[in-house]
Amino acid sequence: MLDGVSLDQLRTFIAAAEEGSFSAAGRKLRRAQSVVSQTMANLEAQLRVPLFDRSARYPVLTDEGKALLGEAKTVVNGMDAFKARARTLSEGLEPELSVAVDVMYPMASLTDAVGAFRQAFPTTPLRMYVEALGAVVQPVLDGACRIGVIGSMPVVPDGLDAEKLPEVPMITVVAPAHPLAQTQGILRSKELEQHVQLVLTDRTTLTAGSNFGVFSPLIWRLADLGAKHAFLKAGFGWGHMPLAMVEPDLEAGRLVRIHLEIHHPTTPGIAMYAVYRKDAPPGPAGRWFIDRLQQFTSNAAA
Repeated sequence: MLDGVSLDQLRTFIAAAEEGSFSAAGRKLRRAQSVVSQTMANLEAQLRVPLFDRSARYPVLTDEGKALLGEAKTVVNGMDAFKARARTLSEGLEPELSVAVDVMYPMASLTDAVGAFRQAFPTTPLRMYVEALGAVVQPVLDGACRIGVIGSMPVVPDGLDAEKLPEVPMITVVAPAHPLAQTQGILRSKELEQHVQLVLTDRTTLTAGSNFGVFSPLIWRLADLGAKHAFLKAGFGWGHMPLAMVEPDLEAGRLVRIHLEIHHPTTPGIAMYAVYRKDAPPGPAGRWFIDRLQQFTSNAAA
């Protein structure tokens, strides 16, 4: 008997309980009072428990009815969510949004977009990877991620479409005790070549044989931007960093800015792009996410 309980019966039960009478429930559901009464009688017979006490003028929930009302709402709400998810999927909404983000991308912009995404798509899971260079692009090429946000790898591989995002301001820094910090004015290439440059390395082979922004033969390669940041503060070398990431260190004197002749007057920013496979463009959630990133304006480097 319980297998025959329907969503229509549960919706009618909820309406009757919330409206306080079968006639009011009928008006809400656009049904005759007799239909509501019969539906409730059938439901009680199937459940083998009384849901309403009908001894007074208006039906009143019994203890059993009170206990089952919350369960009924859970079932109905769950089915409504199920139908809504199925409907959005049929309309093209991704069941999950997976994004690979370049480590150079400003965290303020990323957290802004993710926070807004949670509000706009509360039922769509978000899977996020933070990588550098080719490790951002590879999962997009492989189909593991729908969208990539690239910057440290300036070349967009064939097969991907790219959309411009706001540029990320960059700055070249060293620790205050580093020899380059003692040099006044603009540093020439021959001076840079005498000191270790800290650079990011690619976890993939996509950029094998390529160097981006490397000006010293003395190179320490790091696969993690956090490690590079720590090594810079420790005075192990010099390097380029996102301005937003090192701004507190500049203010506190833990790092100092250096000016390179090759980058005079300022270190160029990193052009950022949202990329995706041409044969798998973003759905509504992915499209929304890219649009949100495009709206964010980074602070310009001084």
